[in-house]
Amino acid sequence: MKRQLTKYYKLLAFFLCTTLFVFFTQIVIAQNNYNLGTQGKQNVQLIVNSDFVVTMDEAQPVIKNGAVAIRDGKIVAIDTQDKIKASYRARRTLPGEGMVLMPGLVNGHSHSAMVLFRGLADDLALEDWLQNYIFPAEGKFVDENFVRVGEQLACWEMIRGGTTTFVDMYFEPEVAAEVVDECGLRAMIAPSSIDFPSPGFQGWDDAFASSVNFLKRWKGKSDRIIPALAPHAPYTVSPEHLTQAIRAARHYDVPLTIHLAETQTEVQDVQQRYNATPVQHLENLGFLDPRVFAAHVVWPNESEIALMAKRGVGVIHNPDSNLKLASGFAPIPAMLKAGIKVGLGTDGAASNNVLDMWKAIRLTALIHKGTTLDPTAVPAKTVLRMATLGGAQALGLADKIGAIKTGFQADLIQVHLQEPHLLPLYDVTSHLVYAADAKDVDTVIVNGEVLMHKREMLTVDINKIRREVVSIGEKIKAEFRPSN
Repeated sequence: MKRQLTKYYKLLAFFLCTTLFVFFTQIVIAQNNYNLGTQGKQNVQLIVNSDFVVTMDEAQPVIKNGAVAIRDGKIVAIDTQDKIKASYRARRTLPGEGMVLMPGLVNGHSHSAMVLFRGLADDLALEDWLQNYIFPAEGKFVDENFVRVGEQLACWEMIRGGTTTFVDMYFEPEVAAEVVDECGLRAMIAPSSIDFPSPGFQGWDDAFASSVNFLKRWKGKSDRIIPALAPHAPYTVSPEHLTQAIRAARHYDVPLTIHLAETQTEVQDVQQRYNATPVQHLENLGFLDPRVFAAHVVWPNESEIALMAKRGVGVIHNPDSNLKLASGFAPIPAMLKAGIKVGLGTDGAASNNVLDMWKAIRLTALIHKGTTLDPTAVPAKTVLRMATLGGAQALGLADKIGAIKTGFQADLIQVHLQEPHLLPLYDVTSHLVYAADAKDVDTVIVNGEVLMHKREMLTVDINKIRREVVSIGEKIKAEFRPSN
């Protein structure tokens, strides 16, 4: 009996050893096959696939069944999905069926924390809106907490709409920079300086000194946060202070943004004070150069358009705000024809009500057709460029963002193409300009990091933001008691 058991155990042991040998041999073969199959492939952080890749690069504008490989926050390759898969292996791959991949949107002009004044004062002229509603509200409520919560709400809204870079011209820049750093977006933070008292400041001297200190602290500190200067406008900042601002911008080698020629009232005011139109006034001060980009520029004359083109000044078109405040129609076709670098912006949500770049895109494509009676004015391809690479050029960032090119920062968005308002599809660029909206954005990537995927926010606590926004809103409502 013992001999039979011993023989049985020997057979069992032999069977187990054979089974284990075969099992591990298969593992080794599979590993060898994997190594052979991936031999020569480069490791990357992320691969993003899409049915279409709209690059904004003239060398290869649209790639069908395309993909982008990303490493260390930058784009290392753009090609068809098959070629990218054959050459790269990634820690994470995002599928792209039914989507278009494109550069993230560049919002060239905003006052981000003013989302907390959304809908506070509507249907007013700019001067009335500013002097009688917004400036008093800012004096009463704007502080560090207001800016922190407002900036968080703005980041949430912009990420949801596919904006990856924005310009923030407002107060408390340290707080704004901290929020942007946490949420993962790219931003140019330009604290506003003005000649009369503003939140936290007595006037120009202390406001501007604070702005300079901010840019000293933040220049080169982050590859996603760019400090800039922002004298408010020619009608709110004296010639001496405008000269001080541009000299500082040149000395510290930073961008400068300013409101310019926004309304006819501004043009008349500056003309009476300085015997020059707003753009010419800045030229007389030696203010205009390529580091300057101006918001609105609704009322330049032909000679001023030529002058801005000559000086390399960028322009940020804000169609929603210009229409709502009845500021007028900026001569964008003439600016583009002159060679001016033109981008798009939303302005603040107090005057536009939303930070939705898709609305700005569609309005830009439509209103200039109507004002010129020319259906070919500002075509879809041009407008999409204004919202991406054109905006980057106006901001002086066209060597880093605004296009899907090798070596550029990986600031990308995936946009759904399967919703009913996007079917059928004949021209992807046409759909992006005339049919797509913010809710079609599925995925947002900045610096190679995924901030939103499948519409799920990954870097902000939306429930906490919502509670804090409601709380601040109740305090503002109690003070101002809007009629509605």
